Amino acid sequence: MDKIKILWADDEIDLLRPHIIFLEQKGYDVFTSNNGDEALDMLKEQAFDIVFLDENMPGMSGIEVLAEIKTLQPNLPVVMITKSEEESIMEDAIGSNIADYLIKPVKPNQILLSLKKNLENQKIVSEKKTYGYQQDFRNIGMELSNNLSHQEWVEVYKKITRWELDLAKSADEGIMEVLKMQKEEANQVFSKFIDRNYINWINGRESDKPVLSHTLLKEKVLPNLDKNSNTFLILIDNLRYDQWKVLQPLFEQYFRIESDDIYYSILPTTTQYARNALFSGLLPSEIEKKYRNYWVNEDEEGTKNQYEEELLTEQLKRWGKDIKLSYHKILNLTAGRKLVDSMPNLMQNNLNVIVYNFVDMLSHARTEMEIIRELADDEPAYRSITISWFEHSPLFDIMRFIASKGLNLILTTDHGSVRVQNPVKVVGDRNTNTNLRYKTGRSLNYNKKEVFEVRNPEDIYLPKLNISSSYIFCDSYDFFAYPNNYNYYVNYYKNTFQHGGISLEEMLIPFIKMRAK
Repeated sequence: MDKIKILWADDEIDLLRPHIIFLEQKGYDVFTSNNGDEALDMLKEQAFDIVFLDENMPGMSGIEVLAEIKTLQPNLPVVMITKSEEESIMEDAIGSNIADYLIKPVKPNQILLSLKKNLENQKIVSEKKTYGYQQDFRNIGMELSNNLSHQEWVEVYKKITRWELDLAKSADEGIMEVLKMQKEEANQVFSKFIDRNYINWINGRESDKPVLSHTLLKEKVLPNLDKNSNTFLILIDNLRYDQWKVLQPLFEQYFRIESDDIYYSILPTTTQYARNALFSGLLPSEIEKKYRNYWVNEDEEGTKNQYEEELLTEQLKRWGKDIKLSYHKILNLTAGRKLVDSMPNLMQNNLNVIVYNFVDMLSHARTEMEIIRELADDEPAYRSITISWFEHSPLFDIMRFIASKGLNLILTTDHGSVRVQNPVKVVGDRNTNTNLRYKTGRSLNYNKKEVFEVRNPEDIYLPKLNISSSYIFCDSYDFFAYPNNYNYYVNYYKNTFQHGGISLEEMLIPFIKMRAK
C-alpha cells in the first residue's frame, strides 16, 4: 500500500522540522513549501492525500490558497493552521469547506489526530464498531434465550437495529453475515413469542400487554390534546423503525426528540387492518359491527381505508375530545405540494392528521419494477432511497413549516415490512385473498407447523367472511406461494418487501414525539 502523501505549506516550515520527522516516523510522506504559489504548483504536478495550510503567509494568504485548492481539487482535505483566533478568519475557513482548523502552536499528536480523523476515520470507526458488536453479540444471544417481555423485545430490536445501521458500511462482510444470522434468530424467537401471547393481549387476558394499534391514540396522543393545543400527527405508511432512524438526523435539525418509542401493530400488519384500528380505536371486527358503513371486507369492492377521517372523528367523540380536527391523505406529489401551500390554514386546528403514502408505494414499486429492485437491492439501499425521497419531498417542507411555528409533531406509522426469503406452500380457493404474508379463506390447505394459525377469527377480533373462515400468518422471512407455477412465483417475490405477517420489522414500529427547537 502506498504511503499517505502530505503537503505542508507554512512560511516557517523550518521550525516545524520536529513535527515532520514525527510524521515520517509514523509512515507518512511529507512534502513542504514555504509559500502559497509554490504549494499550488506542487499540487498541479503531483497528487496529495491532504494539505496542511498556514493561514498567514507572505504573498498569497492561506485563505486565498485555500480557494485555489478548492477550485483545483474540491474534495482534497485541507487543514488550516493559524495563530489567529479571530472569529471572521475561522468562519472564512469553515465556509470554504476545510477538513479541520488548528491553532498554533500545534503539537505533533494534534497533527496525527487530524490525519487519522480525515484519512483513516472510516476504517477506525468500522473497526471499533465491529469490535463493539462482537462484544455485544453474546449479550444479545443470551437475551434471546430468556423469556423476554414485550418491552424487552423492543429493547432487543432497538439494539439490533442500531448495530445494523452502525455496521451497514463496514468492510467486514463476515461481521455483517453474523449480524444477519442473529437477526434471523431473533425473528424466529419473536414469532414464537407472538404465537404464544397475541391472543391473550387482544382479549385483555394479560395486564402486561403492549400498546397496540387500536390503543395507540387513546394511550399516547389523546391525553395531551385540548382546545389550547396545536399538534400535528404525521403517519408515514409502512415506515420501519430502521427507516425512522436514518431519517432522524433530518428531523433533529429542527426538532428535539422528546420520546423515541415503539408500539406493536395488530395482525394482519396491513393498512386495511392496522391503520383502520389506529384511527378508530377499535379492532377490525368491532369496527365492522359498530360502524358497518365504514368497513370494507376483503371480498368487497372498494378502497379498504376510505373512512379513516370518519373513524377518527368517532373515536374523538367517544373519548369526549371536542376539538378542531383536520385530516389529509397524501397519495401523490401534486397533493403533497398542494398541502404545503395550505399549511397556514391549519394553524387554527387542535389536531392536524397527515397520512403520507410514499414508503408503501416504494415497497410495492420495488416488487413490480425492475429498476426500483436494482436501486433498492438490499436493506441499506432501501433505507437510502427513503432518505433521498424525504429530502426532496413536500413532507420535508411540511415538517419545516411545523418547526417554524414552534409546534409539536408526532411521527408514526401503521405497520412495517420485511424482506421475504422463504416460500411456504398454501392452497386456497378463488376467494382467498392475495396478500403474501397472511391468508384468509374457508378452504386453506397448509402445513400447521409453518404458520401462526387462527381457526376462529373472532379469537383475534377479525371479521369472519363465512362460517368456516380462518386466518394464517407467515412468521419471520416466509411468504406464501401457490403450488401452481410455483418456481416463477417464488423467483418473482423472493427478496421483495412485504407486510401482513409476524416479524420484528412489521410489528415493532416507531412512535416519535418531538418539539420544535
